[in-house]
Amino acid sequence: MYSKLLIDFQTKFMQIKKFYGFIFSIALVAFLAISSFNSGSSTASTNPIDSSSSSRLITQASPGEFTLPPLPYAYDALDAYIDSQTMTLHHDKHHAGYVKNLNEAIAPYPDLQGLSIEELLRDLDNVPEEISATVRNNGGGHANHSMFWSIMTPDSPGQPTGEIAEAINTTFGDFESFKEKFNTAGKKRFGSGWAWLVMNEDGTLEVTSTGNQGSPLSEGQYPIMGNDVWEHAYYLKYQNNRGDYLDAWWNVINWDEVNNRLTTAKSWFE
Repeated sequence: MYSKLLIDFQTKFMQIKKFYGFIFSIALVAFLAISSFNSGSSTASTNPIDSSSSSRLITQASPGEFTLPPLPYAYDALDAYIDSQTMTLHHDKHHAGYVKNLNEAIAPYPDLQGLSIEELLRDLDNVPEEISATVRNNGGGHANHSMFWSIMTPDSPGQPTGEIAEAINTTFGDFESFKEKFNTAGKKRFGSGWAWLVMNEDGTLEVTSTGNQGSPLSEGQYPIMGNDVWEHAYYLKYQNNRGDYLDAWWNVINWDEVNNRLTTAKSWFE
């Protein structure tokens, strides 16, 4: 009799164990699925950039506080051409440092509170002399890099499209001639700096370059697109081969955003 009761108990115990094991498995799968969804949602919420963000003024989030814009893609999204370690250090350390130094420089000056970075760089003569160089260097670094992240994408079509394609052909003859001129500006920039496509006040386009973190805005020009030729932008992947980096960079250009900036450039001088 006791043997039968024991067998019945063991049988029911195994049935209950299987049932709750099944329930636990379902709950675990559901939990993992929800966690994965939330993780993806969190990444999307902390990393989005409006596709037209760089065509608007780069403003202070609150008086005296410029903020580091998040990347509009993962750090490794451009890995075939710009490695993830470079992107991480470039964005999280170099750009973040420019923002920090800029905020510290303007903090004691109420008259500078609320101004956009474009306004500061365009009118450096109105910036107190004791911080003018700091604003030029770190404000330029903030403006230049905010543009830089936005005009790159892992889904580049490779060739310019729309109005910018027409403008390039009209000004430079064709895209290949423009690329060569742009790359030459980057190669010939001694030391650190940027290669640029800018619009002048008369509406003409020009390829130029600036040293260090100089911004075309301070020269009365509007930067439509630019490539960073500081060594920290390419050295881990390309070492001293700046030309290889310049050639590879054309594979990641977000031409839609460049078109946005062309539109903004036109209104900038109105």
